[in-house]
Amino acid sequence: MGLYSYLKQKQIQRWGADYARHLVSRSREARAATGTRHLLFSFCDHWEPLFGGTSDDHGDARVRAWADGYPKLADGFRDADGVKPQHSFFFPGEHYRPRWLDSLARLARGGYGEVELHLHHDGDTAASLAADVRRYVSEIASHGHFTRTPAGDPRFAFIHGNWCLANARPDGRYCGVDSEVALLWELGCYADFTFPAPENDSQPQHVNQIMWPTGDLRARRTYETAERARVGEHRDDRMLFIQGPTSFFVQKGKNPLRIESSALTAHDPATPQRVKLWGDLGICVEGRPEWVFVKMHTHGAPDAEGASLLGDGGQRLHQLLSEHYNDGSRWQLHYVTARETFNIARAAMAGETGNPGAFRDYVLPKPPVRS
Repeated sequence: MGLYSYLKQKQIQRWGADYARHLVSRSREARAATGTRHLLFSFCDHWEPLFGGTSDDHGDARVRAWADGYPKLADGFRDADGVKPQHSFFFPGEHYRPRWLDSLARLARGGYGEVELHLHHDGDTAASLAADVRRYVSEIASHGHFTRTPAGDPRFAFIHGNWCLANARPDGRYCGVDSEVALLWELGCYADFTFPAPENDSQPQHVNQIMWPTGDLRARRTYETAERARVGEHRDDRMLFIQGPTSFFVQKGKNPLRIESSALTAHDPATPQRVKLWGDLGICVEGRPEWVFVKMHTHGAPDAEGASLLGDGGQRLHQLLSEHYNDGSRWQLHYVTARETFNIARAAMAGETGNPGAFRDYVLPKPPVRS
């Protein structure tokens, strides 16, 4: 593939200008950072046991692989706070099987991660989508998953299936609801972790940001109008958007120029160059450059991906994170769930400093399964 075709495939026309803005702000903020820097690593998995239209029996095998394999992987690593690698299982509501949520509950109780909401849908109305989300949230929450409000209502983080949040595609496929962002907030969503998606029409113009959508929250692609989260300001009337790394970098091989898009797969695992880039991008709440957020994603349930993430690929990922970001002086590493990522971002907005690991439960408490 030629360079022009590659850049067009990666939607450079949508996000290139904001990427240039980020490079300028990153340079300024890196100079302002003093003392030890902290890398907050969250691994957000579009965890679909029935991926590819497979059978329930095959789904059972995929779930067992993670129930058995993830503790074996994670028990070999610790962050600066003594915490094991945390996995955020964004579970598709349409795949609900009680036994699978029970398996994830055992992992959560063991201190290995938390469950959030993933959803694929198409041709919905606001009413039909709201009914489905309410049902899925209730079903998943019945296993002790999701944080709770003081009144006991579940709150959840969200990843949209097929990346098509807020009816993003020009043809309206894989969603159907322009007002989805406002609707999800009303149903209990506190943060969206869908992006980036540079090969998809839904890719926002903003990259490498922790941001609040602004303007009409019921408008299609409302996330295109947004402002960066910053120290001294926060919002209590909408959900936060937390993006993963997006960047150009040069690698060895036939096609040396490539774009980092936050995905870890069996065919594109962690490498020293990629891991270094994540920290260098300096994604942060404006005014708190010492706390660097790295949100990666994967589809970990399918067989090949699971074998990599639970085997050599996962081992290599956590070895590299420890080598690059856990020397205790220049960097400290913190494994965080999606919920903890949101809490630490909110702590930064509130002006908190020091060890971000102290703020894992800053706004939203642990889900009942972990309490």
